[in-house]
Amino acid sequence: MNLDDVKAEAARLSHWAHIATVGADNKPDVVPVWPAWEGETVWISTGAKSVKVRNIAANPAVAMHWQVDASGDGVMLWGTATVYTDIDTKRRLWTGLFDYDLNDFVPDGPESPEAAFVAIAPERALALKQYGMAGRDTWRRT
Repeated sequence: MNLDDVKAEAARLSHWAHIATVGADNKPDVVPVWPAWEGETVWISTGAKSVKVRNIAANPAVAMHWQVDASGDGVMLWGTATVYTDIDTKRRLWTGLFDYDLNDFVPDGPESPEAAFVAIAPERALALKQYGMAGRDTWRRT
């Protein structure tokens, strides 16, 4: 399995994924997100003061899980997250990458101090067929 296979399988399953982060208090937090791929990077739009952002500042290791479909197929991904709040990155990502309108969530656009993006550099992934009973494929960054 290569990273393109991971992306294709995740896209087949759902636009939605869940991201797990761990804060400075060592407590986990899991929230739904609508990620977008750009090359080998997974991007997430978020609020600059969100729990995700605070947790990533304390611990950049994250895990993601694309929703399991009716067949029991699923994708999990582990990586390292970086938060971007600079105007250049926000302007670059604001249109064209995500297949929804970011203005619905941050009406003031990329210049808003409330807007942020999270980049996830994948390190490994696991794709399961029928909860693993029909097989599993793995990918690991070399």
